[in-house]
Amino acid sequence: MQGTESDLGLFGPDSVSWRVHREPVLWLAGIRALYLQALHPRAVAGVVQNSDFRRDCWARLMRTAEYVGTVVYGTTDDAEAAGRRVRAVHDRLRGVDPFTGERFRVDDPELLRWVHVTEVESFVTTARRAGLALTDDETDAYYTEQVRAAALVGLDPSTVPAATSEVHDYYERMRPELTLTAEGRDVARFLAAPPMPRALAWTVGRPAWLSVSGVAFALLPRWARRLYRMPGLPTTDVAASLASHALRDVVRVLPVRDGPIYHDAMRRAEAVRSGQKAADR
Repeated sequence: MQGTESDLGLFGPDSVSWRVHREPVLWLAGIRALYLQALHPRAVAGVVQNSDFRRDCWARLMRTAEYVGTVVYGTTDDAEAAGRRVRAVHDRLRGVDPFTGERFRVDDPELLRWVHVTEVESFVTTARRAGLALTDDETDAYYTEQVRAAALVGLDPSTVPAATSEVHDYYERMRPELTLTAEGRDVARFLAAPPMPRALAWTVGRPAWLSVSGVAFALLPRWARRLYRMPGLPTTDVAASLASHALRDVVRVLPVRDGPIYHDAMRRAEAVRSGQKAADR
């Protein structure tokens, strides 16, 4: 078996990454990550100053979901090509610091690292709180696997947190640099109530989104909710876990189809298994 038929990508079917990203509730994690990212003044400034996120928010979310799906389930060539495209876009983008007025590169390693860590931590934390059974060792393995994804966007793997304790320490180091700027507040308000197709706005779409974004916000660490001037109560954590668990149960029974990237990964994995069985006979 040659070429892409035997290429199971960066992670493969035995990885924790394939298990975590199979969860449909990760849309909730994506919103949680955006709330976290908006607390970094330069990270949110880079987004606001370089994109019209209010106009193309749904297309942007779909592109991000497709990128993550390609990195996790695509072939190695597909994942590396997606990384090159992201690096090419970031290479030409600049921002202005909202406090100092200093110009900065959007692909500054500090900013790339913040985006990466908030994404992967949101993915695995949301999946676990929604009911995915992962041990602490498996969670550590997920972070270690995802270092490969960080390298795709240009990060030095040795600088990327690769275990739960390292992610915790990273957040502790970053917290003094985090604050809610005017741009961050605008992004948070937008996440709570983005534009909806007119036919859905005040029927299904708006109420459903308000519920989802509310749960995503409640899943934030207490320190992050406090930066948003919202309660950091233990009862909020319990309620958020219960709500995310219920949402996972609902989404799992909906007739939601897996995308072509996932189906192609399953086809390649089955082809490899069949080839191995034939070789063993």
